[in-house]
Amino acid sequence: MLVFYAHLTNFALPLCTKNLTFAEFVFSMTSTHNDTPAWLLLEDGSLFEGKSFGAKGTAGGEICFNTGMTGYQEVFTDPSYTGQVLIMNNTYIGNYGVKDVDVESDSVTISGLICKNVSHRYSRMNADDSLENYLTKSGLVSIYDVDTRALVQHIRSKGAMNCVISTDLTDLAGLKAALAKVPDMAGLELSSQISTKEAYTLGDPNAPIRIAVMDYGVKKMILECLTKRNTYVKVFPAKTGIEELKAFEPHGYFISNGPGDPGSMDYAVSTVKDILATGKPFFGICLGHQLLARANDIPTFKMHHGHRGLNHPVKNLITGKSEITTQNHGFGVDPEAIKKSATVEVTHLNLNDGSIEGIRIKGRPAFSVQYHPEATPGPHDSRYLFDQFISMIKDNTVN
Repeated sequence: MLVFYAHLTNFALPLCTKNLTFAEFVFSMTSTHNDTPAWLLLEDGSLFEGKSFGAKGTAGGEICFNTGMTGYQEVFTDPSYTGQVLIMNNTYIGNYGVKDVDVESDSVTISGLICKNVSHRYSRMNADDSLENYLTKSGLVSIYDVDTRALVQHIRSKGAMNCVISTDLTDLAGLKAALAKVPDMAGLELSSQISTKEAYTLGDPNAPIRIAVMDYGVKKMILECLTKRNTYVKVFPAKTGIEELKAFEPHGYFISNGPGDPGSMDYAVSTVKDILATGKPFFGICLGHQLLARANDIPTFKMHHGHRGLNHPVKNLITGKSEITTQNHGFGVDPEAIKKSATVEVTHLNLNDGSIEGIRIKGRPAFSVQYHPEATPGPHDSRYLFDQFISMIKDNTVN
């Protein structure tokens, strides 16, 4: 009991002035805060009843799950989650509230949220607000009091599928009608919809290295990892042509992460081919990895249920070392096609399922990884890749 009390007092700190007893505090953290019913309907007909959390209404998307125990605010604002309804595996969500700076974009990007338990009070002394208020202000429809362990096991068995969450629709026919309107992620192009509308710059204009960033849904920490290495970065809209990119006179090109099906992005594949033709150093992350593969005639495919979390083991085949990585993707590159390729070399493999996690192009200063080395949230095992990119630029810079 002493250990349990010591653990919970960390959560109780902001509540001390309210003179709650220990028992009252535990009850306030675990009691039903909102009895508004909510419903979750999956594409295979599975129906779950829970309670509303956040905004009221109806929301749909492709269901997926994240295995991370922390960093929920960064996850909710990751543009790569656009169009997806997210299951958080951690038993409790919201216990440390939200902070304005802990974001990867300017808004919540997930379509909906599914949780087991939610904390209506938060413990972090410097938090700006509660998660519930944050989600309500963001208009995010969420459901809790769902057996998320059983739900994740179901998704792992049956695979990714569309779903709908609703507090308004209480009949099965209405839920099915709403679900029918949710687009299939396969074949869905989303990056051009969420990309910046106007180019912008970051960092010191007098920095010795200039990097052109293609924004297909770039995370803020990726940009920070570039600028903190003494670079001047210009972020371009998704459909920017090569001539405008060249006009910036970059020393290297970065291709970002993003949502949707890379198989539907022929316009981006064309841009990547044009960038490779310049001979300048090239670095791609996640969607950028898939686009580099497609630009070298390696197709992509829809994964059974994808990889999302901050504890995925990856082996670097060049160094022989393993890395614990942050991941968020539902598509992968075809390993059989890579075996037949004369230009693409595998550099990283997933130690759980053997999927391709990194490639480089033979004879060109171009490489990519499927995972997220910026790792927010997650471990920093792979941030060396940004240093590798900068070194590549320095090695290839004439002036």
